[in-house]
Amino acid sequence: MPEPIRLGIAGLGTVGAGVVKIVRQQAAMLEARAGRPIAISAVSARNRDKDRGVPLGDYAWEDDPVKLATRADVDVFVELMGGADGPAKAATEAALAAGKDVVTANKAMLALNGQALAEQAEAAGRTIRFEAAVAGGIPVVKALTEGLAGNEIQRVMGVMNGTCNYILTRMENAGLPYETVFEEANKLGYLEADPTLDVGGIDAGHKLALLASVAFGTQVDFAAMQIDGIERVSIEDIRQAADMGYRIKLLGVAQMTARGLETRMSPCLVPATSPLGSLENATNMVVLEGDAVGQIVLRGAGAGEGPTASAVMGDVMDIARGLRLPVFGQPAATLRKAQAASARTPAPYYLRLNLQDKPGALAKVAAAMGEAGVSIDRMRQTQHEGTNAPVLIVTHKTTRDMLEAALAAFPATGVVADEPVSLRIEN
Repeated sequence: MPEPIRLGIAGLGTVGAGVVKIVRQQAAMLEARAGRPIAISAVSARNRDKDRGVPLGDYAWEDDPVKLATRADVDVFVELMGGADGPAKAATEAALAAGKDVVTANKAMLALNGQALAEQAEAAGRTIRFEAAVAGGIPVVKALTEGLAGNEIQRVMGVMNGTCNYILTRMENAGLPYETVFEEANKLGYLEADPTLDVGGIDAGHKLALLASVAFGTQVDFAAMQIDGIERVSIEDIRQAADMGYRIKLLGVAQMTARGLETRMSPCLVPATSPLGSLENATNMVVLEGDAVGQIVLRGAGAGEGPTASAVMGDVMDIARGLRLPVFGQPAATLRKAQAASARTPAPYYLRLNLQDKPGALAKVAAAMGEAGVSIDRMRQTQHEGTNAPVLIVTHKTTRDMLEAALAAFPATGVVADEPVSLRIEN
């Protein structure tokens, strides 16, 4: 009988408990597909006594995840603790040093330390698999490293944070302000312990940084990404977007240009009838464009016990079958450090401003935009009370640099009451 592949699981939260359930409930199926049994040797978590809804008495317990990672009866270290540094990174490094393969759902750790960890893994003849770190149950990493390996990838884009998509669609469908839906999402347990990781675009940015590395053969460079969150998107923005036939999504885009690698994560207006515009609640979508395959769209659950545990087990099964690819799809030593480039692809933009309600205010704003080379496609002043007037502007196609120049000139006009909201329109 073939030797089992033995797992050590660090982190028994929603995803960790889900992995244990799959291993216990689908043992025969997993063995048939892997060609060998899948077994759990030991587990680790902060609280030994917590009821996780799954029996754990059959497995050894380690309070220290580093000790778990180096146990002789562990072949694959499954890291589900989270955190860019600390115990997760220490235990991952210890596992690799001890000759173990690693499966992780930890996008922050890889987005900030991916190159060093990949070099360590490959020097030891091991691998790190991280399908569960990006887009939940959607097998996008596998698609890039295997199914599309014969393509030069031209662009990666998508909605990669289910919490933000839930908030934006809930605001639109229920007509509720951001603050109300934010509190609702928090009570439902959708938000990270630090909510800015979700609504600030950081969590989704980590995911896009990993996909960009795989897609373009570059070293992970999260620090170079341009990131804007959804905190300043108002119900008024959502209503105005809907009137124009758009919906607002936190959209990630990565593409290689002659100037370097563009990576940005920001709320954008997308056509309501497009695949991205049709996404509801916590669903994720990733769009991949290759020179040979054209455009493919991957859509599915972006988080949760089942989808994320499914992705973890997909990686475990590949290792059990003997498949050990380089961490980011090609040897770490060949990953080049990309020149970071700001987005210069022209696009129309949506602007919302509060102007002092006095003669000539609109003319001053229009003049500032004109001097920066930004032309106005349409403008609307909404009904208001008080001394400030909400004004909505849609520009003709322009670059982000030119728009930033116009925004920087607004304070000098003396008529812009507070910081404008600017959203790119992706058609």
